[in-house]
Amino acid sequence: ANYFDNNRRLSLINHRYCVANPGGYEGYSEDFWGLTASDDHTGYLAHEPRPAQDNGTITPTAALSAFPYTPDESLRALRCFYRQHGAALWGIYGFRDAINLTENYISPIFMGLNQAPIVVMIENWRTGLPWRLFMANPEIVPALERIGFVRDAATEG
Repeated sequence: ANYFDNNRRLSLINHRYCVANPGGYEGYSEDFWGLTASDDHTGYLAHEPRPAQDNGTITPTAALSAFPYTPDESLRALRCFYRQHGAALWGIYGFRDAINLTENYISPIFMGLNQAPIVVMIENWRTGLPWRLFMANPEIVPALERIGFVRDAATEG
């Protein structure tokens, strides 16, 4: 399996599910998407792209940490989150944990666990620096060799 391709497919499933919006939730669109575990109006739940695990709660982390895999979709989500919902969704620490327009709910918390992947993955998409720094660690190549990892020549740059 190709890790990048797998993550891209999973991110596109998430995006396409929100665009299809089988639950008819307010706001879901090409630009307003992202399902993953987060705070919501009932507590902390795993939100997934399937009707049984979706209650209308969008988590910015899901769309924004997918930047390397879905740059166009993620950039549209970033613009939507900030421009259309920023007054309520954006604060001193970045984006709040979640928003549910159907329930008129915006999480009061900023979850550090979610802020880090947003920043790191946007920078990884922008410059590749986090990946290069990770791969520069002397333990990484021997560890990959030891587990039998084979590089995908088609993705080498």
